[in-house]
Amino acid sequence: MAVKRFTVLDFIDIDLKEHDSLNLRCIGGRRGLSREIVSPDLNRPGLALSGFYDSFAYQRIQLFGRGEVAYLRKLEEEDKKDTIKRMFTYPIPCCIFTHNLHPGKDFFEEAEGTQCALLQTDLPTSEFSSRLMRILSNIFAPQKSVHGVLVEVFGLGILILGDSGVGKSETALELIERGHRLVADDVVEIHCVNGNILMGAGANKIIGHHMEIRGLGIINVTHLFGVGAIRDRKQIQLVVKLEEWDSSKSYDRLGTDEKFEEILGVSVPKLEIPVKPGRNIPVIIQTAAMNERLKKMGYNSAREFNQNILKWIESDMARSVYFGQEDII
Repeated sequence: MAVKRFTVLDFIDIDLKEHDSLNLRCIGGRRGLSREIVSPDLNRPGLALSGFYDSFAYQRIQLFGRGEVAYLRKLEEEDKKDTIKRMFTYPIPCCIFTHNLHPGKDFFEEAEGTQCALLQTDLPTSEFSSRLMRILSNIFAPQKSVHGVLVEVFGLGILILGDSGVGKSETALELIERGHRLVADDVVEIHCVNGNILMGAGANKIIGHHMEIRGLGIINVTHLFGVGAIRDRKQIQLVVKLEEWDSSKSYDRLGTDEKFEEILGVSVPKLEIPVKPGRNIPVIIQTAAMNERLKKMGYNSAREFNQNILKWIESDMARSVYFGQEDII
């Protein structure tokens, strides 16, 4: 899926906190803040500064640590400006200096002249690299939006799908009232991280923790139930599809037939739950969450039940054969 245009200015404006904070600030080349970042990877331009530009990864963010800055100073002392000028002939997205380091005068002037943004952070190079790679992988991850509700039940991220009016929001509201947490209602934005992890969040942070309940209107879950009833994002580990009860359809009654929903190339366990008056859907979803956690721990209730039935049948048949032989004697 195509990723929307992401510029250096967007990169600086990302609201990151605590262990994700990058502590970035622009120290030069402000006219280059509109340049687009097209790659989730980084590049340490040591070889390029030494004059080797074969396979130069110019499309990546260029990261300058203590080694690169020391080499830049050496180039300026030896008045070797051509190497620096050559680097800026490439459309570099931006240059980032760690450890609160500053580029020299020649480097700064070339960046200003070619409109390449210079950013600075106080973080060490290794720590900054790990944080940046994690953030960029999320930004450039394949994504899609689905109509549904995402809740956290007993620590499990459950995506509730179904036709409009089937009761998705009402089910989520009952789960919240039981102490579980809301992630997103109505529109869930899903990102595929690392190729096999689906992370879901609200499409809009401002309205993400509001719910529309027919007959009641819009409610603010945070204000009604407190901050403990919400969370910003959660991994999707189970899909529950609610559908109107169809008497002509055969529903799984044992749980031995496992179904999966494929989202962005990742298969997620799926349950189809028929809805009709008298069925307590929130309780069923709670039980499904606990049952899924047991499966992840290696215990499958349906399979064990099936095996016990087979053992009982085999033992009963053996008993019949044994007593039948005695009767003959």
